[in-house]
Amino acid sequence: MELRDIEIFLTLTEELHFGRAAERLHVSVARVSQAIKKQERAIGAELFARNSHSVRLTRLGEQLRDDLRQVHQGLAQTLERARQAARGKTGTLRVSLFPLNVQELRRYWETFRARHPQWELRLRMSVFQDPFAQLRNGEVDILVTWLPVEEPDLTVGPLLFAEPRVLAVAGDHALTRWSSVSLEAVSDFQHVAIEPAPGYWKDHYVPESTPKGRSIDRTATFNNLEDIFMHTVLGETVTLFPVHMSWYFARPDIAYLPVKDMDALPYGMVWLSAAENDMIRAFARVVRDLGPLPG
Repeated sequence: MELRDIEIFLTLTEELHFGRAAERLHVSVARVSQAIKKQERAIGAELFARNSHSVRLTRLGEQLRDDLRQVHQGLAQTLERARQAARGKTGTLRVSLFPLNVQELRRYWETFRARHPQWELRLRMSVFQDPFAQLRNGEVDILVTWLPVEEPDLTVGPLLFAEPRVLAVAGDHALTRWSSVSLEAVSDFQHVAIEPAPGYWKDHYVPESTPKGRSIDRTATFNNLEDIFMHTVLGETVTLFPVHMSWYFARPDIAYLPVKDMDALPYGMVWLSAAENDMIRAFARVVRDLGPLPG
């Protein structure tokens, strides 16, 4: 199996969507489909069960994913070290982000690069499922995420920012007659959940109940932002976001309503304690020196 075909397979196991996998890899959907069919012919069995509505891994596909992930990671790291050496770089710090306000966080990236030209800084957006797995399996070095994070094997670093909350609803939603909303008012509508993820971590983003004890329906599960927006526009869900989403994703078919009875959502940096290194410590020092973004 060629390295590129392994990359296509592993990306599809994460996205479980041919179009999103192709977009992420900058190839055509046909190229993704061709690579998967080639692998299945070589193995003699299906790796994915797919129909017009969904794509999921077969048991064999899960086994191959688990076996290939570590092999691919080792090969990718070996090639990356060779590329870095050719450019005079001695290491790469990989940062995965849940927040989408990359431009506002730019001062941290630029300061790190200016202080440490010997290291490369690589950013990527985080996946919406199993959020801490990317740290534990060695895909990234730092995760920028909302807090609290209370995992015994993870270290929580300094705060980057904290933002008020807004509720995204369809432009013609009944709630748009109000200029702001409360959790009590929005508990009547279905909310988005992230699975799998620790309960306490999900609860801080979308609480299980309102301050008065009314249950909040969190049964809508999606693994990408495009689907979240689509179901919000269709009026099937309402979505809690940090306020920067209303600036970066202003849309004519979505209204963002301030939520008046939720605390600001804090975001910080998190890393695997056992994998802490000089680059992680240097980036944490940059964040501490500059301090959090002004509220």
